[in-house]
Amino acid sequence: MCGDAKPKPPATPEAARLTMAKSAAFNLRHWLQDRALRGLIWLLLRLPYRWRVPLCGWALSRIIAPLAGYRQRIRDNLALVLPDLPEAEIRRIVLAVPDNVGRTIIEIYSGPEFVAHAKRHPLTGDGVTALEEAHKAGRPVILVTGHFGNYDASRAALIARGYRVGALYMPMANRHFNDHYVQAISGIGKPLFPRGRAGLADMVRHLRSGGMLGLLVDQHMSHGEELTFFGQGALTALSAAELALKYDALLVPTYAVRKADGLSFDIIVEPPIPHGSPEAMTQALNDSLEALVRRHLDQWFWIHRRWKGAGRKPTRNA
Repeated sequence: MCGDAKPKPPATPEAARLTMAKSAAFNLRHWLQDRALRGLIWLLLRLPYRWRVPLCGWALSRIIAPLAGYRQRIRDNLALVLPDLPEAEIRRIVLAVPDNVGRTIIEIYSGPEFVAHAKRHPLTGDGVTALEEAHKAGRPVILVTGHFGNYDASRAALIARGYRVGALYMPMANRHFNDHYVQAISGIGKPLFPRGRAGLADMVRHLRSGGMLGLLVDQHMSHGEELTFFGQGALTALSAAELALKYDALLVPTYAVRKADGLSFDIIVEPPIPHGSPEAMTQALNDSLEALVRRHLDQWFWIHRRWKGAGRKPTRNA
């Protein structure tokens, strides 16, 4: 589940030309990246599931993360919003966050094996009854999560139970790898809708027919509203709340919390967010995710530049 439903504003002709030139200049690099990533995934998929998942986590945490600069970015984000964390806890999070990311990547590429793991876990939380009632009544639902635990485990668990869950995803800049990635997430379930005008019409039809739509809303969005996350200004898309209001859909936070064994999850469905202003509803989503992240600091994607472009002034107590 990924992306923001609102299309980007049209680029100027000059900006479009620069983008095309930049894309052409990096085609070879993208192709080489794609070949390397596909090769690594192919090798990992030759291993039993219980080995490949922790191995991919280890490789991303111990090899890729330091080379890509992820460790420093995690430290910078933690210093911004949690400046009093002990150094020992910071070191633990710096290793654990990319480990979780690596596990998530190979789980998504494991298709049926991943779905089989996800559907074993019961749905928990105070929002389960409301979700079941909406499903029976054919009322649309906006399922909102973040880059936490494995964000696709809840989608897999719901689809396995017969829920009609579509997902909005953000196409990658590397078009070579994007095709491979879309094929992988399609193996978990369909329909899928690319972010922007291309997927908008199909997404609306899905909602109007009583379907459920999965969104991730914890990324920096330059056209978003400056709300707060961990007490800091964070530009956040209002799209999920706006869709819920427009189509009279439930707005339901849902998460998959990775358990201590590293392979299984607690699937949590929280109560629907009450309808109100898009800003208030979206802030409630930020607060929901923040509360969960505070309980499991090592499972959120601290690698994101989440607070980029905002005023970074605390507007309420963290």
